[in-house]
Amino acid sequence: MYKRITLTVDGIVSRGTGKKREILLIRRAKSPFKGKWALPGGFVEYGETVESAVAREAKEETGLNTEIVRLIGVYSDPKRDPRKHTASVVYALKIMGGVLLGGDDASDARFFPMSAMPPLAFDHAKIIADFILSNTKKTR
Repeated sequence: MYKRITLTVDGIVSRGTGKKREILLIRRAKSPFKGKWALPGGFVEYGETVESAVAREAKEETGLNTEIVRLIGVYSDPKRDPRKHTASVVYALKIMGGVLLGGDDASDARFFPMSAMPPLAFDHAKIIADFILSNTKKTR
């Protein structure tokens, strides 16, 4: 039997501009990283596209309906998830409606200033740094 990589998604929901820009994080209710903050996301289900998976995960964990703005990148370091080797397709998302509320495997959901991120789970600090860098390049 061959070992296989598992596909996941993560979404970056931001609001505001400049120094007042914030990113939506969820507090993980389950291991690994229980109690730590993370981007909303999770496993892609069989038969599901990554695009529908990121919208589903954002809705389940934050209560918000979202739409994809753009692809941020693909993150596949074998050590990014202590459970197994995962690859995450990460999208920037915009809010289309809903009510912000932590749900599913998130005990809380709230916005944090980009300049004051709490300690993050997985490789989400790197993903957010890449997001910030990509936005800086776009405004030059």
